[in-house]
Amino acid sequence: MEESLYGDRLPVLKPDLVVGCGDLRFDYLEYLVSRLDVPLLYVPGNHDPSLNPPDMSWMPLRAELSRPPPGPEGCVNIDGRLVEVRGLRIAGLGGSLRYKMGANQYSQGQMGRRALKLEFRIRLNRVRSGRKLDVLVTHAPPFGHAEAEDSAHVGFVAFLRLIRNFQPLLALHGHVHPYGRVLPERRMKATRVVNVVPMRMIEI
Repeated sequence: MEESLYGDRLPVLKPDLVVGCGDLRFDYLEYLVSRLDVPLLYVPGNHDPSLNPPDMSWMPLRAELSRPPPGPEGCVNIDGRLVEVRGLRIAGLGGSLRYKMGANQYSQGQMGRRALKLEFRIRLNRVRSGRKLDVLVTHAPPFGHAEAEDSAHVGFVAFLRLIRNFQPLLALHGHVHPYGRVLPERRMKATRVVNVVPMRMIEI
């Protein structure tokens, strides 16, 4: 969360789209989308609550339909999804490597299976013009593309396959905190790999 975005600076930035890479308070995301009035896409991080809906099969249909959707209001959870916004094809995968009990944590194998499902969705979705994927949004970094050696932050091998196969323009991630530094971008061929913590303005 970037404290400087509270106040008068925010509207001056005039972004076309806001992307959250996880571990951002839901009220903060709602504040951003309400002040900017642009689409806000996000994936959950390992410090976020689970957004999987509970089993509602025992409830009357009316009660289930009246239940508000989980997650921040006005924002779009793209975890495991492919969406098209502002002419960009954007896919997301939330969560980190499992290192303790809690939501939104996966083994390398579990994330590999999630990434394969997303890959099938991307391949099945017809491309009208241009690329199959423009932006990959994740919470954890692609394996080996972050300043991290501990097991919680090294990232997922499955993301490397997605980037190799689709060569998006951008691969955005969070999770690794540089503590006051702005980490340099990394490259996987034509793909810019960017740690967005605490905040980045990016032009495509």
